[in-house]
Amino acid sequence: MKVLVINAGSSSLKFTLFAMENEQVLAKGLFERLGSDAPNLIYKRPDGFKFEAVIPVKDHAEAVSRICEKLTDPEIGVIKSLSEISAVGHRVLHGGEKITAPMLITPAVKDVIRECFPLGPLHNPPNLAGIEACEKAMAGVPNVGVFDTQFHQTMPPEAYLYAIPYEYYKQYGIRKYGFHGTSHHYVTLATAKFLGQKPEDTDIITCHLGNGCSMAAIKNGKVIDTTMGLTPLEGLMMGTRSGDMDPAAVLRLVEVGHTAKEVDTILNKKSGLYGVGGIGTGDMRDMLAAADKGNERAALAVKMFVRRIVKYLGAYYVLVGKPQAIVFTGGIGEYSFEIRKMVMDQLGPLGLKIDDVRNNECFGKQGVISTPDSAFKVIVMPTDEELMIARTTKKIVSEK
Repeated sequence: MKVLVINAGSSSLKFTLFAMENEQVLAKGLFERLGSDAPNLIYKRPDGFKFEAVIPVKDHAEAVSRICEKLTDPEIGVIKSLSEISAVGHRVLHGGEKITAPMLITPAVKDVIRECFPLGPLHNPPNLAGIEACEKAMAGVPNVGVFDTQFHQTMPPEAYLYAIPYEYYKQYGIRKYGFHGTSHHYVTLATAKFLGQKPEDTDIITCHLGNGCSMAAIKNGKVIDTTMGLTPLEGLMMGTRSGDMDPAAVLRLVEVGHTAKEVDTILNKKSGLYGVGGIGTGDMRDMLAAADKGNERAALAVKMFVRRIVKYLGAYYVLVGKPQAIVFTGGIGEYSFEIRKMVMDQLGPLGLKIDDVRNNECFGKQGVISTPDSAFKVIVMPTDEELMIARTTKKIVSEK
């Protein structure tokens, strides 16, 4: 069985083709800069082959069509025809409260995705465009939606409700939904397996740290709280997102002359490490390098980033009730031993002890980085959202 995984963004479309018998990646890549004058296609195979070229396409439908051409190309493709693809799995940001599990795409499911456009204006429209592009290119092939919010739907009301008039929740769906759910779910299952136990016996805190950052408190294998909220803006400080802040600060920005759209851009694309660090990038690698050279604003940005993680770890430690492990994943979580050490060095009061040698050695690979006498484990666990979507898609299609 072959499953194509699609992650359609506003200006990009990522794809991975899996052979599910051994979960092997056959090909992967992305179309970037969609909507510009020079859309760029990157196509890779596991054997090291890489094709890259500017290919004019006007929308997601044409991008999917060009990707299908490369997958079936007699010289560089990996399948003879599209009929070999049994299903397509899609990453979809928001399903609101109506979709709390992965779903076979139907007209009714697409209607829900449309209804959630106001909740995910940057992601849901291109997610739907990716689905409809695949329906057009591969008529009759089942499409499955795997929603970023679904893993977090086990949160109790006291965790997901905001302390605003209750009718706004009922009328407009204003509540915490949580995101990065596919990553948190994958890491929870992988960590349970790593610890040699069932997912339902697993109590952990997962830290997905990348350009976007979120944490989840996992008890008995289920989410009881998470840092992102109505949108991916709430919670931790991120590459370009502000994370938690006083809502009155938003009102103040409007009062001094910024439009709502401008404030949205400021908080989502000009804040976080980018906004505080002042070095022209929100990349943690650049921020650490600048801080190491004495850049005080970059150093401040790193300290703020770490402090927010530590604060949430303390809160989630109490909510979970002494976790079995803290788990780092995502680009920063998997590769930045510096950030992991800065975080762990502040958790001594919880009985946590980090093994510096192991921490330095765990560069993008699975492993325990705490000492044997630490109160609980600290684990690095690489995430694989595409594989999680492929597995979920296979399961849904097999059950239909």
